[in-house]
Amino acid sequence: MMIDSNPPLLHHYQALLRKSAKLQHANNNKNNNRTFEIHNDPIVDECELPLIDLSGLESCNATERVACTAAICKAASEWGFFQVVNHGISTELLRNMKEEQMKLFKVPFDRKVTCEILNNPYRWGTPTATRSNQFSWSEAFHIPLTKISDAASWGEFTSLREAINEFAPAMLKVSRLLASILAENLGYPNDAIEKLCDASTCFLRLNHYPSCPKSQDEIFGLVPHTDSDFLTILYQDQVGGLQLMKDSKWVAVKPNPDALIVNIGDLFQAWSNDVYKSVEHKVVANDKMDRYSIAYFLCPSYSTIINGYRKPSLYRKFTFGEYRHRIQEDIKNIGHKIGLSRFLL
Repeated sequence: MMIDSNPPLLHHYQALLRKSAKLQHANNNKNNNRTFEIHNDPIVDECELPLIDLSGLESCNATERVACTAAICKAASEWGFFQVVNHGISTELLRNMKEEQMKLFKVPFDRKVTCEILNNPYRWGTPTATRSNQFSWSEAFHIPLTKISDAASWGEFTSLREAINEFAPAMLKVSRLLASILAENLGYPNDAIEKLCDASTCFLRLNHYPSCPKSQDEIFGLVPHTDSDFLTILYQDQVGGLQLMKDSKWVAVKPNPDALIVNIGDLFQAWSNDVYKSVEHKVVANDKMDRYSIAYFLCPSYSTIINGYRKPSLYRKFTFGEYRHRIQEDIKNIGHKIGLSRFLL
């Protein structure tokens, strides 16, 4: 039953599946509703995200620089997702990060759960899930970047700390560059993002999606969601599995070995008065291969006030801390986040 697997995902999932079946049976008896459980939708299509060559920003040709900037803003508005190449992060650094990440996840489950590196950032499955369709077949280390400098908190994982010490500033540089371009397009000062988001307020999430014995139509690798930050930069392997909502349909993102994936978060959507879109996305489980990814979240401090850039604003003022608190309460109480709709005027 894989109770001793690393981590014991199947054991937890089967318990939720039994509970869901009982709820569905009771619901069917009550109102003959036979669609209680919602799992992964069939893949409608595979897409290649807008691909933007960031070397265009350094071009001697003004027309090329303007075209590159315009492409970034258009993709953020029309897709909410895009991919970038020639981003300045070396292949060697990316490869090293993945190797260190894989070593970390191969540590026995009981050690990952009990080890005290970085104030216990390890998560697996979905502790708040009450039904099987709320469960994510994955594990992750959610790392606040304020902890990197604390050598004592890394224990034996010194080489991982060294890799993150190089990787995180590189990701911050790319995310700030892109976010600043998007902010300037809205009329904000060119240093607005730099003032809001720095290394101490951002997060790094190391993700592992173990191969899953269940059909991808039955279980998520990561349940549908939007990101709660300003901007997310994702480095993923070539296994695939990422899907996003486009024109009311799920589409699969074709991996590109040379690209980083960028997506708009909820804060940027609110800050831009819906000019940019925070798009729902998910990861489907893979029954043959493990998948690894690393996400960098460009975040402000919890006290930062989010307010639309022009009037009338679509959203009331709120702080990032308030938004995070509401999300956690929603997930705890109803199993999913309500998101920005709660803050609409």
